[in-house]
Amino acid sequence: MFQAINNGLGIALEKNPNSVIFGEDVGFGGVFRCTMGLKERFGSDRVFNTPLCEQGIAGFGIGLANQGVAAIAEIQFADYIFPAFDQLVNEAAKMRYRSGGEFDCGNLTVRAPCGAVGHGGLYHSQSPEAYFAHTPGLKIVIPRGPIQAKGLLLSCIDEPDPCIIFEPKALYRIAIDDVPIDDFKIPIGKAEIVREGDAVTLVGWGSQVHVLLETAELIQEKLGASCEVVDLMSILPWDVEAVCKSVTKTGRVVIAHEAPLTGGFGSEIAATIQERCFLHLEAPIQRITGWDTPFPHIFEPFYLPTKWRCFDGIKKTLQY
Repeated sequence: MFQAINNGLGIALEKNPNSVIFGEDVGFGGVFRCTMGLKERFGSDRVFNTPLCEQGIAGFGIGLANQGVAAIAEIQFADYIFPAFDQLVNEAAKMRYRSGGEFDCGNLTVRAPCGAVGHGGLYHSQSPEAYFAHTPGLKIVIPRGPIQAKGLLLSCIDEPDPCIIFEPKALYRIAIDDVPIDDFKIPIGKAEIVREGDAVTLVGWGSQVHVLLETAELIQEKLGASCEVVDLMSILPWDVEAVCKSVTKTGRVVIAHEAPLTGGFGSEIAATIQERCFLHLEAPIQRITGWDTPFPHIFEPFYLPTKWRCFDGIKKTLQY
């Protein structure tokens, strides 16, 4: 996946000479090597390092975008995006609205590696998408693999609203696809049915999609039930129609995400399903998530919504 992102960034810089990439260590290739070789290819005036200052990275990007530059910023870890929270939520998201269209930072794209990686602990494993999903004016996407990462990234860069792409860092070298080397986009706001079924709808995004696919195989093998797996891909806006269509068909739904339960984006999905699909539901909506604690280090396997936790949740839903 990191190679697909690198390829997408190269295409964006090549296509638009008025585009730049910046962030901590991106000139050296970045800690996950996503910007490797780009400074050598496009020059240090277009791919460059910044100070260790997330608030400054976001503010700088907003200023560039307001001047018509396609600003592609990297926050080295999503856990450290919070110093930039005010800039993104109070400035980037509201810029067009508060200025009556006079100013516009829609050319801003923020990349941030997120999620568990196996040994990250409380400062390198968080999934903060729900914080930003509460903010009109932003668009938020989370890819599950190389094709989605490249297609969503290129859509974000061309999108007229500021975008945040959270990239599950565990997938950088694990998720593998045959990715077209040409320029292509995946629409923001569209979910994808990655496995069809009729017994229960499983909704996830990012790394959790792979867990749900594995769990769906287990459910088929052990319980003989067919799961439909939906990759949300876009958190804001999200594909209400696709999710509700699937739930209407199956009558049961399980939502899984790595972020904590309380206020997680699964809550928004559950509320919408309750409003729109109530008469079709055969069981209560289940959420399998991280716990309401700081992300632990040595107990990480107990924190994550593993295939076994998902299996238990799906089994309860099917037997309700």
